[in-house]
Amino acid sequence: MDEEKVKLLTLTFPDGLPNEWIYDENFKKYLSKIGGYKVEDLSKEPNRLKEDYNNIQDQTQDLAVTNYKTFIETAECSKDLFSQFNTIESTLNELLVDIPCFQENCTKFSEITSQISHLRKLNSLTLTRNAQLLEILELPQLMNSFINDGLYEDALELATYVRKLCGKFSDIKIFQDILKDVNRSWYYLLHQLLSQLKQDLSLPKCLQIVGHLRRMEFFTELELKLKFLQARGHWLEQCLKYIPKEDYSHHLKKTIELTRVNLFNIITQYKAIFNDEDLLPMSSLKNNYNSNSIFYTWINDKITDFLSTLEEDLKYANSVDTFLEQCMYFGASFSKVGCDFRPLLIQIFTKQIRENFQNSINRATCVFEKSIENFTLINKNLPNIPWKNKDDDPLHPPDSILEFYPLAEYSNNILRTFNEFKLCAPIGLVNVIVDSLERSLMFIAKAILVLHSQEQQAFTNSSKDAFTRLCMSFSDDLIPYLQKCLHIIFPPNKISMKLGINIQTLQEQGITFLNKDIIIEPVRHLLPLKVEPIFELNDAQEDVTIAPCERLTA
Repeated sequence: MDEEKVKLLTLTFPDGLPNEWIYDENFKKYLSKIGGYKVEDLSKEPNRLKEDYNNIQDQTQDLAVTNYKTFIETAECSKDLFSQFNTIESTLNELLVDIPCFQENCTKFSEITSQISHLRKLNSLTLTRNAQLLEILELPQLMNSFINDGLYEDALELATYVRKLCGKFSDIKIFQDILKDVNRSWYYLLHQLLSQLKQDLSLPKCLQIVGHLRRMEFFTELELKLKFLQARGHWLEQCLKYIPKEDYSHHLKKTIELTRVNLFNIITQYKAIFNDEDLLPMSSLKNNYNSNSIFYTWINDKITDFLSTLEEDLKYANSVDTFLEQCMYFGASFSKVGCDFRPLLIQIFTKQIRENFQNSINRATCVFEKSIENFTLINKNLPNIPWKNKDDDPLHPPDSILEFYPLAEYSNNILRTFNEFKLCAPIGLVNVIVDSLERSLMFIAKAILVLHSQEQQAFTNSSKDAFTRLCMSFSDDLIPYLQKCLHIIFPPNKISMKLGINIQTLQEQGITFLNKDIIIEPVRHLLPLKVEPIFELNDAQEDVTIAPCERLTA
């Protein structure tokens, strides 16, 4: 604005000019207009402006009176607009506050929708690959089917394939789950194979099962040998467990048969499957044990169990010689595989034979004791037995024994014991046999002495003669006859040959010879004096069978 206009404004508006007028175009135009007026016009200008003001005011009043309703409505409308604009402004402020959250939610929604779109594409792709995916998902079920159907070869190949596949896609959860299911089936397969080893198997089947176990690589070779022996041993134990035990002879017979056949089969299978000829490296052994020790320790345990059963059942068995023959055949067959246990049988059978003989002798002695208690020579007519010449039949029991039924019964029982013992007579028991028989005969002599002390007061002449014959029959007939029987069972010439000594030394040492002097010592004073004949041995007696007990009857 130029200086003249400023001076004009200062003169015109001494109290100051509102700032809005300065920039008002109408004010500028009016200011330019009055700047061109003359003095007369300027003096008239205030009146003119006042008239215009009054006219405008009148017109305004007329307009307001005429259109007051419109003004009212306009005011109300303005008021409503103002109120609504305030509401809009407040809502807009709230909207501005929520816009960042809305924007964030939109971003998330966009991301979610993009993921859904990606998943939809994947689902579409999955649908097109449904058949292939179904085959993969059914791998655990297929594995179980192979195992249940006995297709172990296919199961092993399938497990190998699954492990390779899951190793390639180890980061995918579904493959991890499939691998877990297949591993569970893997352990089930292991259980199935070990269970089959506990059944009756042929050699090819054993080779097949152990081959599968080797492919599984679950056990080391040493552990696999141990598991094989444990499983086959369990099967052998089950076979022996179900043998009836009511009849001990039958139980022992079946035990020998089943143990021999089945144990030999197990050894054959083991030798065919495992090669124990080569020693394992020292680094793979514990306490420097060779793998052979596992096998032979197991065999030793099984033979020990068999020997325990044998020793227990022999106590109640009928014929020891039959079982000895079977057991010796059993041991001889096992000598082919380096497991000959026949030396271990000697002690068991010798012990049982000794016990059987001693029990039989004790029973015969007890029977005689009961018989002699009820026997008497007082007022009793003894049968007149015609005596035969002893040289007619050297092995025939002396007929004089028949005159006294306790001696006859005792002789029968001893002969029965000898007949059973002769079938299986170990030379090592010769001293035990002689000692047992001597003790029994000494008891007989003491029983005869007791009989004499009880009845001598009532003896008649005939009773005294009968008692003397009883003592002579015991001393001169029964004892020499039993001595002959002993020499048939244990021929002195063979015994002396085995021991490397002569027969005279045998007699001096009491080997196979009864000590008659000690036996008859209790009744020696009751015997008549006589010269003892020299006893001669007949070498031909060794092959002669002892007379059966039926030849002697009381």
